[in-house]
Amino acid sequence: MPFAKITQTAHYVPDNIVSNDDLAKIMDTSDEWIYSRTGIKQRHITVDENTSDLAAKVGEQLLLQADLSADQIDFIIVATISPDSSMPSTAALVQAKIGAHRAFAYDLTAACSGFVFALSTAEKLIAGGYTRGMVIGAEVLSKSLDWSDRSTAVLFGDGAGGVLLENTGTKPLIIAEHLRTDGSRGNSLTSNHLELQPELLGRSKPVAEFIKMDGRAIFDFAVRDVPKNIQETLEKASLKPEDIDYFLLHQANSRILDKMAKKLGAERSKFLQNMQDYGNTSAASIPILLSEAVKNGKLSLDRNSKIVQTGFGGGLTWGTLIVNL
Repeated sequence: MPFAKITQTAHYVPDNIVSNDDLAKIMDTSDEWIYSRTGIKQRHITVDENTSDLAAKVGEQLLLQADLSADQIDFIIVATISPDSSMPSTAALVQAKIGAHRAFAYDLTAACSGFVFALSTAEKLIAGGYTRGMVIGAEVLSKSLDWSDRSTAVLFGDGAGGVLLENTGTKPLIIAEHLRTDGSRGNSLTSNHLELQPELLGRSKPVAEFIKMDGRAIFDFAVRDVPKNIQETLEKASLKPEDIDYFLLHQANSRILDKMAKKLGAERSKFLQNMQDYGNTSAASIPILLSEAVKNGKLSLDRNSKIVQTGFGGGLTWGTLIVNL
């Protein structure tokens, strides 16, 4: 049976940086207010690149690093809640932009858990007989922000990250997993809701809403349900927090990471963090974090490391993978 292996990582963010001080010029906020509550100092905001452009840059990097041609890719999964359009999918646009004409491609929508859900799916595709695939998390959340609402606008950024999976592993990529959804709490975090307003009945066109969030409900969900999910996944694998090399969690808020580490009884230093530079990039946050960790040598794809990848966000969705690198 072939095992999936992550053989390459890559990330890409727009050049344009918007600092907390920049935001303070257009809304009632300050660097101290934002940083003390979130751990965020700046975020990258696109000027002229859409979601598929960011994702395609990641795909091109993965091909270049692996010395592969695009026609050697079997599938492309793009996790996103900010697609270029409902159709064609962002993944289809990426397929065209990188010239991967043999690959089937589709989007996966699970908000900030998107990359975790997509990586779980891709591992099964490799086990089913496919040779190579890309899993990319990509977001241009700035399209969905109300820049007069400091409760949401200060949190999010644009970016993309991804991995190349190949059927060259000698052991299972995912040791254990636990994916969850609770749609009954979905209204705590919403975006781009389309009302039924047919013009035929003399009503206006559908209206796309900005991101709206019940901050307290989401914070409570993250610090209550997510550590329990991580602990349950560790138990499935007969592992303890001290057996994990690093925890790569969705980059929403540094205070959430503090509380999770404490609840799990794990060293806070094992919880990698980069939201100070990128903000919350939803489905892109974990693959950007992974790519940076590989690039700076903190993680290696051939060091037999055990890492926890956990996403949590809109849906509500949350889930954990324990991954062998």
